[in-house]
Amino acid sequence: MISTKRGIGVIVFIAFCVILGVLLGVLLPRRHLNDDTDSILDLPESSPWYNNQEIKIFRQYLRIPTVHPNINYEPCVEFLRKQAASLDLPFSVHYPRDRLNPVVVITWKGSQPELSSIMLNSHTDVVPVFENLWSHPPFSADIDENGKIFGRGSQDVKALGMIYLAAIRALKLDGIKQLNRTFHVTFVPDEEMGGNYGMSPFVTSNEFKALHVGYVLDEARVAESNKLSVTNDERCTWRIEFVFKGVTGHGSLLFENTTGQKLNYVVSKLMQRREIEVVKLKAANSDYTNVTTINLTVMKGGVQANVIPPELSVTFDVRLGVSADHDEFQKDIENWCEEAGGNVTVNYMIKDPKVPATRADDTNPVWVVLNNTCREFGLEIAPSTTIGATDARYLRALNISAFGFSPIINTPRLLHDHDEYVGANEYLLAIDVYKKVISNLGNI
Repeated sequence: MISTKRGIGVIVFIAFCVILGVLLGVLLPRRHLNDDTDSILDLPESSPWYNNQEIKIFRQYLRIPTVHPNINYEPCVEFLRKQAASLDLPFSVHYPRDRLNPVVVITWKGSQPELSSIMLNSHTDVVPVFENLWSHPPFSADIDENGKIFGRGSQDVKALGMIYLAAIRALKLDGIKQLNRTFHVTFVPDEEMGGNYGMSPFVTSNEFKALHVGYVLDEARVAESNKLSVTNDERCTWRIEFVFKGVTGHGSLLFENTTGQKLNYVVSKLMQRREIEVVKLKAANSDYTNVTTINLTVMKGGVQANVIPPELSVTFDVRLGVSADHDEFQKDIENWCEEAGGNVTVNYMIKDPKVPATRADDTNPVWVVLNNTCREFGLEIAPSTTIGATDARYLRALNISAFGFSPIINTPRLLHDHDEYVGANEYLLAIDVYKKVISNLGNI
């Protein structure tokens, strides 16, 4: 009888423990999806990339959703802090504009600190997603059987940031404690929005000046073959808002000098200029270097259908070709606004000045290193002008040599697109290339 009672007691106790465990598992907070837990990122043992440390770190980074708008960068900063600690490298965070936009600097000190340093730059922010158009969740870092690692920012440009660190890790594992030159691996915010809260204020800060930067490598597009475009120049971004003010009244009457008339005149002039540039682009075989792109991106105004609005506004995204005359284009804008009837305000939200291109020839030791290293890997490089805008323009404006260089090859260009991905093998090859590049650059 006692034995039976004891048996029942044991069963009741076990059942209680099971129920308690289930309840705790449900009620206690779980680790976030983006925590760098091994279990989340484990691949099957049959995978060629099973237990590959660099693939795992890259996927962890992709899972941090530093996506516009309203980005919380703190999880990203903490992730990068852990990476610096794992490499036994100094880590610092700077806030050149405000406390919401951190610039992270991880430093590999050289044996000759009097030499100018080399900056390896990437940005931490990524553009928004239309999740329903993705075949994999955009912040899951899923990897398929072909090695495609899916994630927003995989190409633009989180892969590059991790490639820098992976290359340094490989060099240190080879027993290289220091190169001659110091390297600063920088992770900046707000690049996708123009850099006004990131690189733009950072390059004017005392913290940046203390880095003593002489050369910079920054982002570039992935390559669809073994031929790499190394960017050494870029078109100038002008983001222009036109605010039209005019006569208001009932929609059934024909007033003169209305906002709609003014808007129509200016927009028509810009669209006519756009058509000229379209013809120029076709003649240049789709080379955008000397082509000015003009696109209407935002329209605002109006209160209801039968009221002529007192104010309307439009915004244009303009990228002035390398050979464009900035003063002439601005004068055209002023003339069109006057011809439209006046009372038009022009707000330049971004108005990049012309900056000198970085020399891509044998007089630039960085170009020599890139060219020679790529040849060793069977890659071809050529200087080019980037289609969009990058943070490198802020460095070139200070007469600092800056190239956009990404050795990720055989990859379709999907930056800002759905199902953005980088192949695992291509990613690992890019690490090998950058390992050699950094080793050679460190001793120029």
